[in-house]
Amino acid sequence: MDTGATLGFVSILPPLIAIVLAFWTKNTILSLGAACFLGVLLAGNGLMGFPDLMKRSLGNESFSWIFLLEIFIGILIAFFQRTGAIQSFGSIIERKKPSRNNIGITTWFMGMFVFFSDYFTPIFVGSTMRKVTDKVRISRDKLAYICDSTSAPVSVIIPITGWAVFISGLLIGMGPIADETTALAIFTKSIPFNIYAILSVLLVGLIVSGLVKDFGPMKAAEDRALNEGKVLSDKADPLISQELTNMEPYYKERFLSFGWNFVFPVLIIIGIAVGTYIFMGSAKTMEAFLGAAVVLGILMRVQGIPVKDIMDTAMNGIKGIMPAIMILVFAYTINTLSEDMGAANYLINSTESWLSPSLLPAITFILAALISFSTGTSWGTFGILIPILIPLSIGFSGGDINSIVLATIAAVAGGGVFGDHCSPLSDTTILASTGAGADHMDHVRTQLPYALTVGSIAVVAYLIIGVSV
Repeated sequence: MDTGATLGFVSILPPLIAIVLAFWTKNTILSLGAACFLGVLLAGNGLMGFPDLMKRSLGNESFSWIFLLEIFIGILIAFFQRTGAIQSFGSIIERKKPSRNNIGITTWFMGMFVFFSDYFTPIFVGSTMRKVTDKVRISRDKLAYICDSTSAPVSVIIPITGWAVFISGLLIGMGPIADETTALAIFTKSIPFNIYAILSVLLVGLIVSGLVKDFGPMKAAEDRALNEGKVLSDKADPLISQELTNMEPYYKERFLSFGWNFVFPVLIIIGIAVGTYIFMGSAKTMEAFLGAAVVLGILMRVQGIPVKDIMDTAMNGIKGIMPAIMILVFAYTINTLSEDMGAANYLINSTESWLSPSLLPAITFILAALISFSTGTSWGTFGILIPILIPLSIGFSGGDINSIVLATIAAVAGGGVFGDHCSPLSDTTILASTGAGADHMDHVRTQLPYALTVGSIAVVAYLIIGVSV
């Protein structure tokens, strides 16, 4: 199918079926698998189209990268638990006797501090703070929300991340944007217009500090955790298995060195990720987790843990991360199917007649949000919309880079983030559920009202910007 082709309304049915089934059954893997199978039939590819689709979706560098990232994350979390590093971190926090609000604020700050990778943030913050937040009765749903809303929303408003490089790279050659320096400068100028991402991060701080009260399903989850001590709902199926959540330290009578078994591996992760970003222009997140897992495995042996136990721990870590990997398998498959069927093209064609200078930023945000939510990919949304809508906005502005252009760039970025951090199909949403040890659909269900609230404010703001220019 060529890049402009689409099967019309049928093209958006697979992701729509997946999302509806996921909310209805609360079984994300089953819902995604069923939607992929039905989508193949709707596309007219027959029964054998399903395995062929999976081979194309998974047999590539992109999936291999995130698959390996998940594997090394699972191993590292298992090592942290087997050495007692997570428990030791929790005991350090507990000695300070922090309040429930202070724990929430600490988690929020941690999410914003580790801004260089939207993959690293939710896993690191969630796995590090999970036992601490459990102790003060913060629900896993709230922890997943904090992890998720301080990952992609932060990454897209920091001009030194891979997100900034990717978006600015797409802008080169459009109107007066002649080179990388100009493109990055214009992206930086657009950051104040990224209302959705900025407000998403601020809302987390307001909620964890108590200045804004929880509402919707999140309020029910927090009331349950606070009053009943249940950080998970009775029917929850955490997106991390018992191999990781119930792992005991090897030395039960004492914790091993917190510095060597936690701080040092974390510094390795940050050092490799930040160092490769500075010197190579791309944060090597997967390699960072691999390096930390290998070093910590060696340190475990030096500290007297048998090789067999280390290998068993690593295998349990891989087993524990498998629920998240299975969701990613089907998420990648349905994304490929949606691309084949022309779902994004259908949405773009359906809104072209509405576009005008005053409505462009608002329509851009809505369109980006719909595409990213239905496909679970923000970068894919950027790649689809920026080449179409940014030249259009520059044309509307007479070739200048004015507020309409900057707001449109920000609307694509913010709308892409909307789906990336709240769609059940998104890899970062999956990683947030994994890191927090939360039920995936409970996380999506409790976070979505907050995302929709901020998204609605963003649409109104973009309408005001469009009218005022």
